[in-house]
Amino acid sequence: MPFGPVMVAPVIMAFGSPEQQKRFLPGIASGEVWWSQGYSEPGSGSDLASLKTRAERKGDKYIVNGQKTWTTLAQYGEWIFCLVRTSTEGKPQTGISFLLIDMKSPGVTVRPIVMLDGEPEVNEVFFDNVEVPAENLIGEENKGWTYAKHLLSHERTNIADVNRAKRELERLKRIARSEGVYEDQRFRDEIAKLEVDVVALEMLVLRVLSAEKSGKNPLDIAGLLKIKGSEIQQRYAELMMLAGGPFSLPFIREAMDAGYRGEYVGAAYPAPLAANFFNMRKTTIYGGSNEVQRNIVSQTVLG
Repeated sequence: MPFGPVMVAPVIMAFGSPEQQKRFLPGIASGEVWWSQGYSEPGSGSDLASLKTRAERKGDKYIVNGQKTWTTLAQYGEWIFCLVRTSTEGKPQTGISFLLIDMKSPGVTVRPIVMLDGEPEVNEVFFDNVEVPAENLIGEENKGWTYAKHLLSHERTNIADVNRAKRELERLKRIARSEGVYEDQRFRDEIAKLEVDVVALEMLVLRVLSAEKSGKNPLDIAGLLKIKGSEIQQRYAELMMLAGGPFSLPFIREAMDAGYRGEYVGAAYPAPLAANFFNMRKTTIYGGSNEVQRNIVSQTVLG
């Protein structure tokens, strides 16, 4: 999962104290510590600056109260990095801080949200007078919006997910051949257009990485990666579902188990492609909705 190595690790590396880096980075690098992301709240998704989870400083600790939602795989989380409101003065962005919270702390409750495929991929996380040591504050108090933007640039780059797009493109071709639709010229055209876009996306990712390595700010085009990457994910999920036909529809555990044993009748893949298609509808929303990303790109890139 990306929340440790791709999201919070760059923030700790850039803005964390030496003590925080020594404490948290080894567990992230080894994969031993599972991190969750505490950004979205009920009513505060794309408008993240309106978040209401409150952290009140009392001596050498913060008292945190509030709720996060759509917290991916939080049922496994050991730590969660959270945006919390530490001030109500000035613009909403200026009163936000970045806290690292141990999810085993008293007062932290995780409630699964069961999705259409029967799995609790996302969760609600509640904070009820949770005590967090002040030493877990990243950087300065009320400067969390700056750190959040830094993290989001890495998240949006990660959402492009070129490696998975290339893998799923090959899977799409295998499914199409297995089901006999690869011979349909129009269907093959859709695969070809998708492949061209995947190659273009890879070039754009390399451009962002090159800019970051040379010290330039890649934030201005990270939104483009998010837009195109999420749309590509939706396209290959839809094409696989269409290629699978009736085999895509049911999410039946017994059918999947039979498929893993090589007993699946018909299609040569034991995956609920329709469930995957519906799950992928969210990709254009998380990490900053594509509509918001287009506004950012229009302002920062086009002027």
